[in-house]
Amino acid sequence: MKKSSKFTFSVFITITSFLLLGLIFMIVPLVQGSDRIVVVLLLIGAHAVVFMMLYQIYLTYLKPNEQIKAVLAELIKGNYTARSYEKSHHGVDHLGYAVNKLAFNLQNLNRQDKMHSRQLHTVIENMESGIMLLDTKGYVQLINRKFTELFDKTEAEVTNQLYYQVLDQKKVYQAVQDAFLYEETFKNSITITKGQNRLFIEIVAVPFFNESNDLRGLVFVFHDITELKHVDQIRKDFVANVSHELKTPVTSIKGFAETMLDDDAIEPAMIHKFLTIIYKESDRLQSLIHDLLELTKLEQEEFKVELKRINFSVIVNDCVTFVKELAHKRDLELKLNVDSDLFLTGDGARLKQVILNLLYNAISYSKDHGQIVVTAKRTHPWIELTIKDNGIGIPEEMIDRIFERFYRVDQARSRETGGTGLGLAIVKHIVEAHEGVIEVDSQVDIGTTFKILIPITHGLS
Repeated sequence: MKKSSKFTFSVFITITSFLLLGLIFMIVPLVQGSDRIVVVLLLIGAHAVVFMMLYQIYLTYLKPNEQIKAVLAELIKGNYTARSYEKSHHGVDHLGYAVNKLAFNLQNLNRQDKMHSRQLHTVIENMESGIMLLDTKGYVQLINRKFTELFDKTEAEVTNQLYYQVLDQKKVYQAVQDAFLYEETFKNSITITKGQNRLFIEIVAVPFFNESNDLRGLVFVFHDITELKHVDQIRKDFVANVSHELKTPVTSIKGFAETMLDDDAIEPAMIHKFLTIIYKESDRLQSLIHDLLELTKLEQEEFKVELKRINFSVIVNDCVTFVKELAHKRDLELKLNVDSDLFLTGDGARLKQVILNLLYNAISYSKDHGQIVVTAKRTHPWIELTIKDNGIGIPEEMIDRIFERFYRVDQARSRETGGTGLGLAIVKHIVEAHEGVIEVDSQVDIGTTFKILIPITHGLS
């Protein structure tokens, strides 16, 4: 049991007091008369001097030392706010000053460590990739928010569990074993199912080491690459579709040209028929290339619409006039409900492209003797355009896909009318470039309505 400085001081005083009494009983009988009083006073004075010296030693050394020990005990516990009382910077007080300085530095280091820890925690928690930290025995020490979202596991369920109790993918096991065995970074990919969605996850196992280059554990990073896979699939589909779309007219042109070159006795009427087909196919090829170039231009990041103050009513009327002859050939009625002086800030040429594409679609997919209704009005703060037909309609499961490149509701009918399959993709890009909205409402064999909302002032939405 440790004794306090007060107890030590009390012991010293008690001992000196007993010594004084002993001296009095020993010396006083040896002297006589008034000398006894002098001796007693001398002994009492000596005791007082010794008492004052011991008290000074207590105040100067023992008590500060006790305080310093108490402060050191608090520092060991992690209480870096503890401080020792300082009177001067000499002797034990100098030690107290040094201890206080140490406590101050430890407090600052602790504060910085907590700040860095919070910053690191914030970074890890807000990463868009899942993180799982394993120790050298394969126990999970840390996960982040994204990991819990990907695998639907809470931190309490995962922490201090073996990795194979947390994840049951064989590729994860292999990555852990390879990374620990070869002490190198390993990559692989897994798929997981969440509800009706299938997610593609790239896993990266990275071993980490201490300053002595000893293996300390493994960091697992889980990248959700589902969107990249989707984009890659779109790219592959696009290449395949372009190849297919180009192959058909090129094959026709080449075939009929070879027929005319190989057969010198071919009749003029047949030559004219073949040339007509070649012309139509080359025209279709030209339209396809034009739309591809247009779509590529619209998808570039630097693309911007040329904004001007335009009369949207005039543009709609001009477009309807342009397609009127084509509608007449199909015996289709074009009905207009267009308000006058619908002014907005936009790109007139691009908006004309939108309207013409939608009108051509309505004409192509309308039944003979049908009706197409074009309505344009102001619904503040938008200009609203609707193009409604009573044609073949679009199945509900296809509505979300009609703006994809080369997607056609009716393949045969689209090819027959010369469609490239890119019109609605172009329409969507132009509308979005105007910060507008496009909506579709359709029922099979009843008809389709396209509604477009363009802000009157650009930058509204």
